[in-house]
Amino acid sequence: MRDTLTLLGRLIRHVLRSPDTIITTALMPVAMMLLFVYVFGGAVGPSLGSDVSYVNYQLPGIALIAVASGISYTAMRLWSDMQKGLFARFSSMPIKRSAMLWAHVLTSLAANMLTLVIIVLVALPLGFRSSAGVLNWLGVAGILVLFTLALTWVATIPGLTAHSMEGATAFSYPLIFLPFLSSAFVPTETMPAALRVFAESQPVTPIVATLRALLNAEPLGSEIWLALAWCVGIAAVSYCLATRAYRRAM
Repeated sequence: MRDTLTLLGRLIRHVLRSPDTIITTALMPVAMMLLFVYVFGGAVGPSLGSDVSYVNYQLPGIALIAVASGISYTAMRLWSDMQKGLFARFSSMPIKRSAMLWAHVLTSLAANMLTLVIIVLVALPLGFRSSAGVLNWLGVAGILVLFTLALTWVATIPGLTAHSMEGATAFSYPLIFLPFLSSAFVPTETMPAALRVFAESQPVTPIVATLRALLNAEPLGSEIWLALAWCVGIAAVSYCLATRAYRRAM
């Protein structure tokens, strides 16, 4: 734990010295949120019903896009440390080997949580309102933390194995695109049959549905169990693959 916290402090200082990282990861989701609210919201919003705010409807999808975008920097930082020989240098020191990997993962979690706070603050003047209580907000935070950890462990794999920076970060593009093929921005009922089956079977749809229910203080259906299963399953598989790649790289 001490080694992990020491290395975490090193990475956090790097992030703070380069605030453009946070700005860049927050800028694209915020721009998308403005686009969907002011350009597509007038067309999509009425189809949701008069009691549903489109700002509230699309915010969970924007949050997932922000996380998918932010983890590419985790892969980039890992790849950079590998190329500079820092991992090899640390491995010759009395440091727990797993601490180096966990420090990158926790840095990703902290940076992405800060980005999500910025997005929520920007959503407030756009009309975002939530009737969620403290427990609901804790549930929202818990789901987003699990989702971020799952994708971060996915990001560590190319970060450790890629041969170029472009290769280390390119994996994030399909993940950013995935929310568009879900119920994040439009109801799945409006989609063609084949696309609807895919949208309702992929992980983003139950995660988005769970976040919406928590933010609107609505009853939670079976989606929460699907969301938890997807997050835990992805995290477990990618953790095993990442630690295997780490042992090979070291």
